[in-house]
Amino acid sequence: MAENSPRSLQDPPGSAPDENEFPFGYPTSICEDVPGQKFLCSNCNNILKKALQTLCGHRYCSACLTWIVRNNKNAICQKCKEEDPNTLGEESLLAEERAFGDAAINKEISELRVHCVTLGCSWSGIMKDFEEHQSLCEYALIPCHTGCGHVVMRRKLADHLENGCANNVTVCQQCQCSLASSECQHSCEGSLCKEQKPVQTEAASKEKSHSTSSSNKDGCCFSEVGCAFRGSKEKIQEHENSAVGAHMLLLLQHMRQLQGTLCSKGFSPRPELNLKSAGKSICHLQIPAGLQLSRDPEMDCFPGSSSVPEDESVLQQLVREKVISELENKLHVFENIVAVLNKEVESSNLEILAFRRQSELDQNIIRGLELKIAELHRCLTQKDAGLSSLHKSLLFSEQASYDGIFLWKITEVARKLQDSVTGRTVSLYSPAFYTAKYGYKVCLRVYLNGDGTGKGTHMSLFFVVMKGDYDALLPWPFRHKVTFMLLDQNNREHIIDAFRPDLTSASFQRPVNDMNVASGCPMFLPLAKLQSPKHAYVREDTLFLKCIIETN
Repeated sequence: MAENSPRSLQDPPGSAPDENEFPFGYPTSICEDVPGQKFLCSNCNNILKKALQTLCGHRYCSACLTWIVRNNKNAICQKCKEEDPNTLGEESLLAEERAFGDAAINKEISELRVHCVTLGCSWSGIMKDFEEHQSLCEYALIPCHTGCGHVVMRRKLADHLENGCANNVTVCQQCQCSLASSECQHSCEGSLCKEQKPVQTEAASKEKSHSTSSSNKDGCCFSEVGCAFRGSKEKIQEHENSAVGAHMLLLLQHMRQLQGTLCSKGFSPRPELNLKSAGKSICHLQIPAGLQLSRDPEMDCFPGSSSVPEDESVLQQLVREKVISELENKLHVFENIVAVLNKEVESSNLEILAFRRQSELDQNIIRGLELKIAELHRCLTQKDAGLSSLHKSLLFSEQASYDGIFLWKITEVARKLQDSVTGRTVSLYSPAFYTAKYGYKVCLRVYLNGDGTGKGTHMSLFFVVMKGDYDALLPWPFRHKVTFMLLDQNNREHIIDAFRPDLTSASFQRPVNDMNVASGCPMFLPLAKLQSPKHAYVREDTLFLKCIIETN
């Protein structure tokens, strides 16, 4: 069942809490981090203390639930009212016997990181150590236990008792007179006490008398009906817990004696006091083997412990009824727990169903977004292709020539020559240029490491007729003289070569494909001369080729 409340059930609801005790929940201000909603009491909205869970699934501090039930007839869960007042049911009714301790949430709360909020104290730790610290905190304000009315820090209590407490009284060991703790001497029977004998406070005297009485052996509370056991309080507690059957037997015998005394004096016993007939009526019942009363060594402390079978049958019936009552209570608790768990399972199933629906919606949204992304990617690819085409057109427009004269600048000659040698990039094409605004479209093609008869020894330079937009208006075959020039950057000795087109060659007919087969000079310039330091054909890794087409 529910854990014990921090206050006795007999205390009035408004009674003051013990020193440093939080009667309801712990304040949220002691937590290092903001506590989750599941850690808060449904009544005081503080951190749960000895959490109880009700049938409706909400959690309360043990003291809060006790206070609510004690002060409200047919109390209803406030959280249920706030969540949905139209669906209030029997499970929303609050009662201590309808709640059970929530061990899981209590364990989580015990691990929360907290700190002391008392001014001047720097303690921090976990919740399960918090109350112990509160009872020991040196900076906590506590009332003086002598009843003087002062409230002092725990660390200064000793100094207060010694110097400032008006009720701290000591007792003279000679004359038993009460003295203030600050008095060092007094007149004892007309003479001054010359020897300072040790004195003790009333509180210490009470403590001493208490410890003395605790050390004495006390008798069992059933001694009046014949139990002869004696021992310390701890032993008596163990004895009373283990000898329930024997005590019940003594009570039965004592009741029989009282019955006999009453009968001898002329009193007729009431029917319900006829224990003999009651014992006979239930003698046929059998107690399970696990519940049979065994011979307890402590039974030797009871005089006349060997009883008649009728007494044993009555005792067995009483034990049976007690066991059945306990089992019924446990069954009721388990039924409550199962009801709460069923409600939580139902709530979890609804949440899972909602999550699944949301997941399906999210999947649909994701698929729609994926389709949009694919469409955007396709559009982006098309736009990239269009931009690339525009870039080429722009580059062509910047480099294009429309008068039949073209100057080609080739950079990174060393690297491109090496690529030509290794076969990575055998030849290079120049940008296209025109003989006129609407004339022939042509370009140059160079093999830096040579081609054909000049491969490996010469640089080869060729002329290429390309397919143009206005070819239908031009005369074919192409018949204009072409002149190649490699410019000496010192302007001393340019390399010049020229040729006239072979009108029968396919290279100068109207192009069917993008460009015709190149035609030109396979041995335009020896490589040794190209790289010779005597000439400046290549300077700063750059060379210039020029093409002149006679259009007259």
